[in-house]
Amino acid sequence: MRIARLSLLAMLAVGSALAATVASAAPGVVGQLYVNDNTAGTNTIAGFDRHANGTLTPLPGSPFAAGGAGTGHGIGSQGALQLSADGRYLLAVDAGSNQISVLRIKPHGDLQLVGTPVSSNGVEPVSIAVSGDLVYVANAGSGGSNYTGFRLNAGGHLRAIDNSTIALPDGSQPGDVLFSGGGRHLVGVRVATSLIDSFTVGNDGLLTAATGSPFAAQGPGPFGSEFRPTNSSQLYVSNAHGGTNNGTVSAFSVAGDGTLSPIGSSPFPDLQTAPCWVEISHDGHYLFTVNTASNSISSYTINTDGSLTLNASTPFKTAGLGGEDARLSPDGQTLWVVGTAADNISGFTVTAGNLTELGSSPTALPAGATPFGIVTT
Repeated sequence: MRIARLSLLAMLAVGSALAATVASAAPGVVGQLYVNDNTAGTNTIAGFDRHANGTLTPLPGSPFAAGGAGTGHGIGSQGALQLSADGRYLLAVDAGSNQISVLRIKPHGDLQLVGTPVSSNGVEPVSIAVSGDLVYVANAGSGGSNYTGFRLNAGGHLRAIDNSTIALPDGSQPGDVLFSGGGRHLVGVRVATSLIDSFTVGNDGLLTAATGSPFAAQGPGPFGSEFRPTNSSQLYVSNAHGGTNNGTVSAFSVAGDGTLSPIGSSPFPDLQTAPCWVEISHDGHYLFTVNTASNSISSYTINTDGSLTLNASTPFKTAGLGGEDARLSPDGQTLWVVGTAADNISGFTVTAGNLTELGSSPTALPAGATPFGIVTT
């Protein structure tokens, strides 16, 4: 009996040691990652825990219903999913039902729809910009292509701003709308007509077009865009339609009235095909652009004057991903990229301007996803 008891105690001790080892080996959760799945019928948002070693694990209950409908086919745009300024909500475009959904981020990262989706006041919303409680959406569809403004209240409810809609010609294909860091300016790119709209933003949330707006993009197919985080008077726009190995990135100086003027010898060569999505390091030193047709990511150094120096292009380790929207983690150490063609997410460690794809990359998205838009917390 004593021998049996000792054996049981020994097995329990070994089991406890193994459990402790497994627990200590399990990487801690450092945040979440969300992707707009753009699923046909009811649109969904895929949610993942981000672990310290870069792996992703689906959140319980993921994917989460967004309430509106996706299109079920790929849409090229930047910013189809955004975080509210206070970090409490996700705002998602429902391109198939012409709506915007707001989802509350609960304590463990799972999502809860707030009320019902609201009309985007246009056709096929593709991009969202957020500054404080001010929200603008870009609608890309014929018969309702425009920029329209909303206010987001503390409870997560969107209300359209009267007289805020700026109509666009059919066929403009807006691909991105974004605020400058202080919210004084709003910019939108027209992919199909190679133009950039630039506005100043009033205290009432209404837009005033800069003299000379829309401006020439300096390259065909302006696509992804971002203001430099450390200098909101500098704007960067990728030009996707220059042809094989002929992509470029434009750099603009933004005047107080919203006027855009080129920086240095802009546009700057990418030497890749279809640079579409742009992300800038939080310290403002490096710019990354996803080359969708080349299956790579290019990195640039952003010089003090705002000009760009091309550093390298890093290939995805899996072919045919259809890399699209990209987002850095809050600590700036990981770059995440949506693979639209492969329905997955790729992750890269970031060391200054150098990228190395994670061993666990890519991670699959839910069945039926045709994803665009990504947020990390």
